[in-house]
Amino acid sequence: MALCLSGMNTEILPPAPKPIALRTLLIISGLFWVYVTLSNVLYATNMQFSAALYHADDMFAPWEVRVVQHVLLLPLLLTCYWASSRAGWGMLRGLPLQLLLAVIFAVLCDPAMNLAVHLCTWYFKGHWQDPAMVAEPSGAEQAEWSASFISFFLTYGFGVALVSGFNWYQLHRDSELRGAALERVWTTARLTALRMQLSPHTLFNLLHTIRGQINPEPEIARSMVVQLADLLRRLLSAGQRDFSLLSEELSFARMYLELQQQRFGDRLTVSLPDAGAQPALWVPSLILQPLVENAVLHGLAGHDGPVEIRLEVRLSTDRLIMRVVNTTASLAVVAGEGIGLSNVRERLAVQFGARASFSAYRAGPTSWMAEIAMPALLERAPAPPGAGTS
Repeated sequence: MALCLSGMNTEILPPAPKPIALRTLLIISGLFWVYVTLSNVLYATNMQFSAALYHADDMFAPWEVRVVQHVLLLPLLLTCYWASSRAGWGMLRGLPLQLLLAVIFAVLCDPAMNLAVHLCTWYFKGHWQDPAMVAEPSGAEQAEWSASFISFFLTYGFGVALVSGFNWYQLHRDSELRGAALERVWTTARLTALRMQLSPHTLFNLLHTIRGQINPEPEIARSMVVQLADLLRRLLSAGQRDFSLLSEELSFARMYLELQQQRFGDRLTVSLPDAGAQPALWVPSLILQPLVENAVLHGLAGHDGPVEIRLEVRLSTDRLIMRVVNTTASLAVVAGEGIGLSNVRERLAVQFGARASFSAYRAGPTSWMAEIAMPALLERAPAPPGAGTS
């Protein structure tokens, strides 16, 4: 499933977890059975050498017979493991089926040995093995069958544990990958929604500012429309990215504040650092705009005196500090966070987690400060915690 949103890359989610693939089952089971074959052959050969010292030469079947036995059992093993991977491990249905498959496989191992003896006799001697020649003493046949059943029952169980363990690991890994992909999509969609929320809010306030100048000062209003068009072009461009250069953010803040100065004239004084002199650091797109907008709106509210807005940028080791300070009325009531400041706080939390902080507070009787502290990013679009880049 692909999720496409404006302003972010397409994220392809991994498929939902499925039972172990047939090819994987064949590879794991095949390698496991080769190991079992070699270990059984080596064990039987070693024990036969030891038994020969006591003149018990026919205690163990020859190595070629054991190899043929295991070759004959391989299709049955693969079939049982395939059915086991589909049966599951439920108490009412899964466990009885698992036990039944193990018993079926273990029961058929001794007949597979007898068939291997006949095939090897026919291949090497040109005739089938005479049953009378392989007759065993009373009780020996049952003992041989019991030993074969127990040995291969335990071997089968070990193989099931190996296949099931790999399958569970694969499902867990796929689930983690799918969860990480979903979290990346969700985080990117959330950031996109925050940027979309910010842009109409900014546009509304700017249009309201221009509207107030149309009748009393139409020339200023026309000039502001031109500036607004340039500002909107940058706003749309920045809204498509998660991160922008610090110099671009400062230039954008300056354009916005110059628009407000057109309206309020000498009443509004602005002090900003030189955008061209800033280091090549990356910051979240449009992160300063809500702060300067809040400084204008709340700084001018409640009085008719002059307002100074000062934007400060300070780089300290690997931390970038950005402050917006504005003067306010001495008796101005501190309001709660509006949409702009809440937007800033949430975006920093999504993109940086605990590595960034945002605070807004009264810094004196007639001043208000909003401060962002975040990592100094020399590379574009770092991955937020648990999310990818866009």
